[in-house]
Amino acid sequence: MSAAVWLGVLLSLVGGILAGNCMLPMKYARKWAWENIWLAYSLAALVLLPWGMALAAVENLGEVYAAIPLSGYAAPFLFGFGWGIAQVLFGLSIARLGLALGYAIIIGLGALLGSLVPLFVQRREVLGTSSGALVLGGVAIMIVGIVVSGFAGRMRERAAVPNSPAPGTGGYGTALLVAVICGLMAPMLNYSFAFGQGIAEEAVRQGTPAARAGYAVWPVGLAGGLIPNVVYCWRLLSRNRTWSRFSEPRESWLAAAMGVMWMGAMAVYGVATVYLGALGTSAGWALFQIFMIMTANLSGMVTGEWRNAPGRASKLMWLGLALLALATVVISLGNR
Repeated sequence: MSAAVWLGVLLSLVGGILAGNCMLPMKYARKWAWENIWLAYSLAALVLLPWGMALAAVENLGEVYAAIPLSGYAAPFLFGFGWGIAQVLFGLSIARLGLALGYAIIIGLGALLGSLVPLFVQRREVLGTSSGALVLGGVAIMIVGIVVSGFAGRMRERAAVPNSPAPGTGGYGTALLVAVICGLMAPMLNYSFAFGQGIAEEAVRQGTPAARAGYAVWPVGLAGGLIPNVVYCWRLLSRNRTWSRFSEPRESWLAAAMGVMWMGAMAVYGVATVYLGALGTSAGWALFQIFMIMTANLSGMVTGEWRNAPGRASKLMWLGLALLALATVVISLGNR
């Protein structure tokens, strides 16, 4: 593989590490409710940071946006809006299904569709080549690894909470349906970036290096994602009467840390797609998801989440991580 592809894989790893740990600061929130920290995080991650990075990295940002017809904003904005809805559904799904099963369904579907849709729509000619076969094979291995990891996590959770409801009871079927819908909509953030490349191309024409041009896309896509998140947080803040908790500003640093890690992950991923070449938004998304899941699982081990897990669950977890590592190698070879 070329040095550029290796750099793309490395950047995907860095992005995955950031994304896999971006929710960790929420564990330390004591004064703020979920809706307080989520609203502050959303404003930081979806408004302040993407605009700040775009203004710093993109030459003549105003002229770039002025040169794009209104129709050029439709796809990235609407896909971003769909992703914002998925973010809200994600929280509801995790609350009902648990982290492991929720992640297996949502991240699994999101990784699959987020990798394949740009490939089938934008690079269909690659499908009949050896590179296309390797990428598809790597994505298949990735999905198996995600499912195995999900089963391992579910076994761990059921051992920790033996009386947790079985599938098909107490609204569990509805929760599964919500998780599937969320999984279908979750990769819309990648669609927003992939189908917003006209904005990045205009930034290149205006003098921005290709590696930084993607920063011009994020403010547009994430503006769409901001709307559902703000509306949902506003509803919870009013219903739960938790607006007053903002008077305790000491926990704002937690939301800021979450926003920096999440937007940092997105920014690094965007650069990685450039170095990964023609299949960047397909192979790059798959690698990004793989490294994110591996990081989340390893962080869970470090923080003691697997300390009392059954031996079979731990073995399945390691098998899942091994499959994800194998998928990384196969996808990287397909993108050489």
